[in-house]
Amino acid sequence: MLAAVRKTSRTTIVLLADLLILAVFFIPFYWMFLTAFKSLGQTLQMPPIFSVPNPRWGNFRSAFEAIPFLSMLKNSVIVTFSILVCQFFTVVPAAYAFARFKFPGGRFLFGLTLATMMIPAQLVFLPLFLMFSRMGLVNTYASLILPSATSAFAIFMLRQTFKQVPQEIIEAARLDNAGEVKILRKLMLPIARPTLVTLGLITFIAHWNDYFWPFVLTTNNAVRTLPIGVNSLRISEGGIKYNILMAGNVLLVLPVLVAFFFAQKQIVKAFTYMGEK
Repeated sequence: MLAAVRKTSRTTIVLLADLLILAVFFIPFYWMFLTAFKSLGQTLQMPPIFSVPNPRWGNFRSAFEAIPFLSMLKNSVIVTFSILVCQFFTVVPAAYAFARFKFPGGRFLFGLTLATMMIPAQLVFLPLFLMFSRMGLVNTYASLILPSATSAFAIFMLRQTFKQVPQEIIEAARLDNAGEVKILRKLMLPIARPTLVTLGLITFIAHWNDYFWPFVLTTNNAVRTLPIGVNSLRISEGGIKYNILMAGNVLLVLPVLVAFFFAQKQIVKAFTYMGEK
Protein backbone atom coordinates (compact mmCIF):
# COMPACT_ATOMS: atom_id res chain seq x y z
CA MET A 1 0.00 0.00 0.00
CA LEU A 2 2.78 2.38 0.97
CA ALA A 3 4.67 1.55 -2.25
CA ALA A 4 1.57 2.35 -4.31
CA VAL A 5 1.17 5.72 -2.55
CA ARG A 6 4.83 6.56 -3.21
CA LYS A 7 4.49 5.58 -6.85
CA THR A 8 1.37 7.73 -7.22
CA SER A 9 3.13 10.65 -5.52
CA ARG A 10 6.13 10.37 -7.84
CA THR A 11 3.83 10.18 -10.87
CA THR A 12 1.95 13.27 -9.70
CA ILE A 13 5.16 15.23 -9.10
CA VAL A 14 6.51 14.29 -12.53
CA LEU A 15 3.21 15.27 -14.16
CA LEU A 16 3.17 18.63 -12.38
CA ALA A 17 6.78 19.26 -13.37
CA ASP A 18 5.95 18.41 -17.00
CA LEU A 19 2.98 20.77 -16.94
CA LEU A 20 5.13 23.54 -15.47
CA ILE A 21 7.79 23.10 -18.16
CA LEU A 22 5.08 23.02 -20.84
CA ALA A 23 3.60 26.26 -19.49
CA VAL A 24 7.00 27.98 -19.45
CA PHE A 25 7.52 27.18 -23.14
CA PHE A 26 3.92 27.45 -24.36
CA ILE A 27 2.68 30.68 -22.71
CA PRO A 28 5.13 33.04 -24.52
CA PHE A 29 4.12 31.55 -27.89
CA TYR A 30 0.43 31.78 -26.97
CA TRP A 31 0.83 35.41 -25.93
CA MET A 32 2.72 36.24 -29.14
CA PHE A 33 0.03 34.68 -31.36
CA LEU A 34 -2.74 36.27 -29.28
CA THR A 35 -1.21 39.75 -29.44
CA ALA A 36 -0.76 39.43 -33.21
CA PHE A 37 -4.57 39.38 -33.59
CA LYS A 38 -5.33 42.23 -31.16
CA SER A 39 -5.97 45.89 -31.81
CA LEU A 40 -3.40 48.34 -30.45
CA GLY A 41 -5.82 49.32 -27.68
CA GLN A 42 -6.28 45.70 -26.64
CA THR A 43 -2.50 45.18 -26.35
CA LEU A 44 -2.35 48.00 -23.79
CA GLN A 45 -5.48 47.02 -21.90
CA MET A 46 -5.15 46.33 -18.18
CA PRO A 47 -5.90 43.79 -16.91
CA PRO A 48 -4.77 41.96 -20.05
CA ILE A 49 -7.27 39.93 -22.07
CA PHE A 50 -6.55 36.31 -22.90
CA SER A 51 -8.87 35.91 -25.88
CA VAL A 52 -9.69 37.94 -28.97
CA PRO A 53 -13.35 37.80 -30.05
CA ASN A 54 -12.68 39.70 -33.30
CA PRO A 55 -9.20 38.77 -34.56
CA ARG A 56 -7.54 41.39 -36.75
CA TRP A 57 -5.95 39.61 -39.69
CA GLY A 58 -5.00 42.99 -41.10
CA ASN A 59 -2.10 43.14 -38.62
CA PHE A 60 -0.24 40.62 -40.76
CA ARG A 61 -0.83 42.68 -43.89
CA SER A 62 0.44 45.77 -42.07
CA ALA A 63 3.60 43.94 -40.95
CA PHE A 64 4.08 42.59 -44.48
CA GLU A 65 3.79 46.05 -46.02
CA ALA A 66 5.85 47.91 -43.39
CA ILE A 67 9.12 46.24 -44.43
CA PRO A 68 10.48 44.76 -47.69
CA PHE A 69 9.22 41.39 -46.47
CA LEU A 70 9.69 39.27 -49.59
CA SER A 71 13.20 40.59 -50.20
CA MET A 72 14.26 39.94 -46.61
CA LEU A 73 12.60 36.53 -46.65
CA LYS A 74 14.60 35.65 -49.77
CA ASN A 75 17.79 36.80 -48.07
CA SER A 76 17.03 34.70 -44.98
CA VAL A 77 16.41 31.61 -47.11
CA ILE A 78 19.62 32.09 -49.13
CA VAL A 79 21.82 32.76 -46.10
CA THR A 80 20.37 30.04 -43.87
CA PHE A 81 20.40 27.25 -46.43
CA SER A 82 23.85 28.24 -47.72
CA ILE A 83 25.16 27.92 -44.16
CA LEU A 84 23.50 24.50 -43.86
CA VAL A 85 25.20 23.31 -47.07
CA CYS A 86 28.60 24.74 -46.07
CA GLN A 87 28.43 23.16 -42.63
CA PHE A 88 27.51 19.78 -44.09
CA PHE A 89 30.60 19.74 -46.32
CA THR A 90 32.93 20.97 -43.56
CA VAL A 91 31.52 19.32 -40.44
CA VAL A 92 31.01 15.77 -41.76
CA PRO A 93 34.60 15.14 -42.98
CA ALA A 94 36.08 16.79 -39.88
CA ALA A 95 33.91 14.77 -37.49
CA TYR A 96 34.72 11.54 -39.34
CA ALA A 97 38.45 12.26 -39.26
CA PHE A 98 38.45 13.09 -35.54
CA ALA A 99 36.33 10.02 -34.74
CA ARG A 100 38.03 7.33 -36.85
CA PHE A 101 41.60 8.35 -37.61
CA LYS A 102 44.65 8.76 -35.42
CA PHE A 103 47.11 11.31 -36.74
CA PRO A 104 49.81 13.54 -35.24
CA GLY A 105 48.26 16.51 -33.49
CA GLY A 106 44.75 15.11 -33.76
CA ARG A 107 43.91 15.52 -30.08
CA PHE A 108 45.39 19.03 -30.06
CA LEU A 109 43.42 20.06 -33.15
CA PHE A 110 40.20 18.65 -31.70
CA GLY A 111 40.81 20.52 -28.44
CA LEU A 112 41.51 23.68 -30.43
CA THR A 113 38.25 23.17 -32.31
CA LEU A 114 36.32 22.87 -29.04
CA ALA A 115 38.11 25.93 -27.65
CA THR A 116 36.57 28.06 -30.39
CA MET A 117 33.17 27.41 -28.82
CA MET A 118 34.24 29.58 -25.87
CA ILE A 119 34.97 32.65 -28.03
CA PRO A 120 31.90 34.95 -28.15
CA ALA A 121 30.92 36.50 -31.45
CA GLN A 122 31.15 39.97 -29.90
CA LEU A 123 34.89 39.43 -29.47
CA VAL A 124 35.66 38.72 -33.12
CA PHE A 125 33.09 40.77 -35.02
CA LEU A 126 35.36 43.83 -35.36
CA PRO A 127 38.35 41.97 -36.92
CA LEU A 128 35.92 40.11 -39.20
CA PHE A 129 34.18 43.32 -40.22
CA LEU A 130 37.52 44.99 -41.02
CA MET A 131 38.66 41.94 -43.00
CA PHE A 132 35.44 41.73 -45.01
CA SER A 133 35.50 45.49 -45.53
CA ARG A 134 39.02 45.35 -47.01
CA MET A 135 37.92 42.47 -49.23
CA GLY A 136 34.86 44.40 -50.39
CA LEU A 137 32.46 41.81 -49.00
CA VAL A 138 30.37 43.99 -46.68
CA ASN A 139 26.73 43.99 -47.78
CA THR A 140 27.15 40.67 -49.59
CA TYR A 141 25.85 37.18 -48.92
CA ALA A 142 29.43 35.97 -48.46
CA SER A 143 29.92 38.14 -45.36
CA LEU A 144 26.83 36.56 -43.77
CA ILE A 145 27.65 32.97 -44.75
CA LEU A 146 31.42 32.56 -44.34
CA PRO A 147 31.65 33.26 -40.55
CA SER A 148 29.26 30.34 -39.98
CA ALA A 149 30.55 27.99 -42.69
CA THR A 150 31.53 25.46 -40.03
CA SER A 151 30.55 24.69 -36.44
CA ALA A 152 32.68 23.35 -33.59
CA PHE A 153 29.56 22.19 -31.75
CA ALA A 154 28.35 20.23 -34.79
CA ILE A 155 31.79 18.63 -35.23
CA PHE A 156 31.78 17.55 -31.59
CA MET A 157 28.23 16.17 -31.65
CA LEU A 158 28.67 14.30 -34.94
CA ARG A 159 32.04 12.93 -33.81
CA GLN A 160 30.36 11.41 -30.76
CA THR A 161 27.84 9.68 -33.01
CA PHE A 162 30.52 8.38 -35.38
CA LYS A 163 32.56 7.01 -32.46
CA GLN A 164 29.64 4.82 -31.37
CA VAL A 165 29.65 2.88 -34.66
CA PRO A 166 31.43 -0.45 -33.96
CA GLN A 167 34.89 -0.62 -35.51
CA GLU A 168 34.13 -4.17 -36.75
CA ILE A 169 31.48 -2.82 -39.14
CA ILE A 170 33.94 -0.35 -40.63
CA GLU A 171 36.65 -2.99 -40.97
CA ALA A 172 34.19 -5.30 -42.72
CA ALA A 173 33.40 -2.54 -45.20
CA ARG A 174 37.11 -1.99 -45.84
CA LEU A 175 37.58 -5.71 -46.47
CA ASP A 176 34.92 -5.37 -49.16
CA ASN A 177 37.20 -2.78 -50.82
CA ALA A 178 35.04 0.15 -49.78
CA GLY A 179 36.96 3.44 -49.71
CA GLU A 180 36.62 5.99 -46.94
CA VAL A 181 34.30 8.18 -48.97
CA LYS A 182 32.00 5.25 -49.67
CA ILE A 183 32.08 4.16 -46.01
CA LEU A 184 31.18 7.68 -44.98
CA ARG A 185 28.41 8.02 -47.57
CA LYS A 186 26.89 4.53 -47.43
CA LEU A 187 27.48 3.54 -43.79
CA MET A 188 28.18 6.43 -41.44
CA LEU A 189 25.77 9.05 -42.75
CA PRO A 190 22.67 6.78 -42.71
CA ILE A 191 23.48 5.76 -39.12
CA ALA A 192 24.01 9.39 -38.15
CA ARG A 193 20.88 10.70 -39.89
CA PRO A 194 19.02 11.57 -36.64
CA THR A 195 22.05 13.52 -35.44
CA LEU A 196 22.38 15.26 -38.81
CA VAL A 197 18.71 16.26 -38.74
CA THR A 198 19.07 17.55 -35.18
CA LEU A 199 22.16 19.56 -36.06
CA GLY A 200 20.43 20.86 -39.17
CA LEU A 201 17.47 22.04 -37.11
CA ILE A 202 19.68 23.69 -34.49
CA THR A 203 21.66 25.44 -37.24
CA PHE A 204 18.49 26.46 -39.06
CA ILE A 205 16.95 28.00 -35.93
CA ALA A 206 20.16 29.77 -34.91
CA HIS A 207 20.78 31.41 -38.27
CA TRP A 208 17.17 31.98 -39.28
CA ASN A 209 16.74 34.00 -36.09
CA ASP A 210 20.23 35.53 -36.13
CA TYR A 211 20.17 39.29 -35.68
CA PHE A 212 23.73 40.14 -34.65
CA TRP A 213 25.79 39.15 -37.70
CA PRO A 214 23.38 40.49 -40.37
CA PHE A 215 23.15 43.76 -38.44
CA VAL A 216 26.93 44.11 -38.03
CA LEU A 217 27.94 43.10 -41.57
CA THR A 218 25.32 45.06 -43.53
CA THR A 219 24.59 48.75 -43.87
CA ASN A 220 21.48 48.63 -46.06
CA ASN A 221 18.57 46.32 -46.87
CA ALA A 222 20.19 44.72 -49.94
CA VAL A 223 21.08 41.47 -48.14
CA ARG A 224 19.58 42.07 -44.70
CA THR A 225 17.54 39.19 -43.32
CA LEU A 226 14.06 38.97 -41.83
CA PRO A 227 14.97 39.36 -38.11
CA ILE A 228 16.35 42.85 -38.83
CA GLY A 229 13.18 43.75 -40.69
CA VAL A 230 10.93 42.47 -37.90
CA ASN A 231 12.95 44.39 -35.33
CA SER A 232 12.50 47.57 -37.37
CA LEU A 233 8.74 47.28 -36.76
CA ARG A 234 9.50 48.63 -33.27
CA ILE A 235 10.23 52.00 -34.85
CA SER A 236 6.92 53.72 -35.60
CA GLU A 237 5.28 57.07 -35.06
CA GLY A 238 3.32 57.29 -31.84
CA GLY A 239 5.22 54.48 -30.08
CA ILE A 240 5.60 50.77 -30.56
CA LYS A 241 2.63 49.04 -32.19
CA TYR A 242 2.86 45.76 -30.33
CA ASN A 243 0.20 44.04 -32.40
CA ILE A 244 2.07 44.73 -35.66
CA LEU A 245 5.37 43.76 -34.04
CA MET A 246 3.95 40.45 -32.80
CA ALA A 247 2.39 39.78 -36.22
CA GLY A 248 5.85 40.17 -37.72
CA ASN A 249 7.29 37.81 -35.13
CA VAL A 250 4.63 35.21 -35.95
CA LEU A 251 5.60 35.38 -39.62
CA LEU A 252 9.25 35.01 -38.59
CA VAL A 253 8.74 32.04 -36.25
CA LEU A 254 6.35 29.98 -38.40
CA PRO A 255 9.12 28.34 -40.52
CA VAL A 256 10.92 27.35 -37.31
CA LEU A 257 7.80 25.71 -35.89
CA VAL A 258 7.17 23.85 -39.15
CA ALA A 259 10.77 22.62 -39.26
CA PHE A 260 10.61 21.45 -35.65
CA PHE A 261 7.32 19.63 -36.29
CA PHE A 262 8.84 17.55 -39.08
CA ALA A 263 12.17 16.96 -37.31
CA GLN A 264 11.02 16.11 -33.79
CA LYS A 265 11.10 12.31 -34.23
CA GLN A 266 14.65 12.43 -35.56
CA ILE A 267 15.68 14.63 -32.61
CA VAL A 268 14.39 12.07 -30.14
CA LYS A 269 16.23 9.29 -32.01
CA ALA A 270 19.45 11.31 -32.02
CA PHE A 271 19.56 11.86 -28.27
CA THR A 272 18.38 8.31 -27.56
CA TYR A 273 21.15 6.87 -29.74
CA MET A 274 23.81 9.14 -28.22
CA GLY A 275 22.77 8.01 -24.76
CA GLU A 276 23.27 4.34 -25.62
CA LYS A 277 26.55 2.47 -25.40
